[in-house]
Amino acid sequence: MTAIAVTIAGSDSGGGAGIQADLKSFSANGVYGASVLTALTAQNTLGVTAIQDLPEAFVRAQIDAVYSDLKVTATKIGMLSRPDVIRCVAQGLDAHETGPVILDPVMVAASGDPLLVNEAVEVLIAELLPRSDLITPNLHEAARMLNGAMAETQEDMREQAEALQKLGARAVLMKGGHGAGPESSDLLLDHNGQEHWFTAPRFETRNTHGTGCTLSSAIAAGVAKGLTLKDAVAEAKSYITKAIAAADRLAIGAGHGPVHHFHAFWSL
Repeated sequence: MTAIAVTIAGSDSGGGAGIQADLKSFSANGVYGASVLTALTAQNTLGVTAIQDLPEAFVRAQIDAVYSDLKVTATKIGMLSRPDVIRCVAQGLDAHETGPVILDPVMVAASGDPLLVNEAVEVLIAELLPRSDLITPNLHEAARMLNGAMAETQEDMREQAEALQKLGARAVLMKGGHGAGPESSDLLLDHNGQEHWFTAPRFETRNTHGTGCTLSSAIAAGVAKGLTLKDAVAEAKSYITKAIAAADRLAIGAGHGPVHHFHAFWSL
């Protein structure tokens, strides 16, 4: 059976994050990708200049069209900017066979521009955390969901992952990319409460646009192919590390450029 992953997220017109990054990541990791658009952004490597939310009825129509036809083996959720769209997606998930759900709680673009309105955070927690098999917050996103300070130590990360599980998340991947030190360490706290660390070196580059989207969609690709959650995270961590290491091979825009999704296939 062909492994099929669906991304439910916003469009990045600059191509580095969002739906575009997810589909590139699916393809690079050997999975067929389909999509449900939740919002359009006017965006490039310098920032976000406008956001156009799509009507909930059209978001639901896309969900019904995709899942009623394709045998989906994993779902990745990204940018959901408004409460009504979050509720719409939650209802759509309940109506279809989605495969394991990977939720990346996208809140802020790499440029610093907000992508999630404040009143949507509680709705995201209430509606989507219990419906997700894994959530993948970075340190800023975890702190915002918990209304606390950003984790600074591995013990902080463990405590916040446990707190997110108490809010309804089955498994949590705390992404440590915004932390300090020569290595980037991510913590997977699985549904059994087991702790798994994934560590990679940091690279001096400003081309990290779409890193979170790419990692989460790579995890979804692994799960779609039948990998265990731990193995899918391990493969995705290796993939994103190589994509960041190769990012400076690309010359894209004047700001925060994208990672190199196809580093294993072409180098120009």
